[in-house]
Amino acid sequence: YVAGAVIADPRGRVFAQRRSPDRKIFPHCWDIVGGHVERGESMLDGLSREVAEETGWRLSEVVAELFVLDWDPGDGVTRHEVDYLVRVEGDLQDPRLERDKHTDYLWVDDALVHRLRDERDPGDYFITDIVQRGIDAARGL
Repeated sequence: YVAGAVIADPRGRVFAQRRSPDRKIFPHCWDIVGGHVERGESMLDGLSREVAEETGWRLSEVVAELFVLDWDPGDGVTRHEVDYLVRVEGDLQDPRLERDKHTDYLWVDDALVHRLRDERDPGDYFITDIVQRGIDAARGL
């Protein structure tokens, strides 16, 4: 199981972070916060842990479930992923990135969402699509 956090700020922007170039899966690509749920964790416990580990922020609210999918990055292991629109507490201008895993971050709005497509195959715009879905949902709050 994989839990994904589509983190929205008060302005309706969504947080994205760039994976380091030496990552095995999706190297140097933009991504949302998230990762594998550990044995014994619920999806929301895993989501909260991943937010803290990858940003230093604290999960304060799960606003909505945005997307559910099963995917295989080519290693023969199917992942069941649930992505949630969330709010967090902490200094949103100073995330504590895991520098060995993520090299940069960006707060994305409608005008910037196209930048998330770099380093991806044209048919692989999942992150762009889920971030846009998060922007649209955050706009309605």
